[in-house]
Amino acid sequence: MNRVLSRLCKIFLKPIVDKILIKEVRGLENIPKTNFILASNHQSHLDWIISGYICVPRRFTYIGQVDRYSGFLGFGRNLLYFSAGVIPVNRRDEESKKRAIEEAIKVLKKGEILVIYPEGTRSRTGQIGEGKSGASKIHLRTGIPILPVAFKGTFELFPVGRAIPKIKRIVKINVGKPLNFPKERERAKSLDCQSEEYNAILKWITDKLMEEIKTLFTNI
Repeated sequence: MNRVLSRLCKIFLKPIVDKILIKEVRGLENIPKTNFILASNHQSHLDWIISGYICVPRRFTYIGQVDRYSGFLGFGRNLLYFSAGVIPVNRRDEESKKRAIEEAIKVLKKGEILVIYPEGTRSRTGQIGEGKSGASKIHLRTGIPILPVAFKGTFELFPVGRAIPKIKRIVKINVGKPLNFPKERERAKSLDCQSEEYNAILKWITDKLMEEIKTLFTNI
């Protein structure tokens, strides 16, 4: 999302979201002054709004799926992605996932914030699932810190299968301290990205990230 649109969202939309959805926000002091990778649990389509609530008025974008909806819903999604500069990914296509990683790296190198949901899909139960390695791959390639964030309440308002969200001021946000893994990045520089050791590093970082998100979620 470009800076002008992001500023407009802060001025006109953020106060509305604050009044109708947000009950509590913790840890805003942990948000870096420089850019970062925002990684949160994923419970609802409302998470897009809540992630934006944290990022505005700065420049930011998301990685978003293009493999689920078609027809009118797909058209609406594509229109939203175009206006917000979302990086599309087909989760069933390995080449698409690789392209999304490369685009995400370019975005971060421009100084923008990247929003990613490590679980890769919305929770069907409200609980936090297993993390994928996308955020870890991007961190190893860029050195940009990962900001762990937990949302609570979006599942209750707009779970998978519900057509229209409830509007209720119950959403809680907990922002953790930025995660940085310099030793792991240094080790990874000399490794083949297809090697077992490289994949072990990715898994270790991903596990640490998901542990932090779960802790933030539990402590809201």
